[in-house]
Amino acid sequence: MPRSPLDPAVAARLRRNPDGLVPAVAQQYDTGEVLMLGWMDDEALHRTLTTGRCTYWSRSRGEYWVKGDTSGHVQHVKSVSLDCDGDTVLVRVDQVGAACHTGDRTCFDAGELPLRGPVDRGREQDREQESRPV
Repeated sequence: MPRSPLDPAVAARLRRNPDGLVPAVAQQYDTGEVLMLGWMDDEALHRTLTTGRCTYWSRSRGEYWVKGDTSGHVQHVKSVSLDCDGDTVLVRVDQVGAACHTGDRTCFDAGELPLRGPVDRGREQDREQESRPV
């Protein structure tokens, strides 16, 4: 593996997949809304940390892309964190416009999947409790 452009202390904490990538979750910094999931290698993370704009690695195109360069829907970086295992990056951003390539605000608005079994019963109980007068 070539020398990482990251600070050695940061690079040592990252646990990359076999392709040298980590998932990067983009979250609206002030509301907590989850916007999208992208992929970063060391160079993309370095660019994100040093430019203040999210840079991702496109697995399908095999190239870097800066969110908003084409669409104008920029992600201004507010903070970057690693999870406890070092295998996922959380990027808190101020999203300008849509985060999703479909034009939607978030990539996670395609509808909830139906829950079945004990999980579904627990949700029903939660709804019942929420609807009871206090």
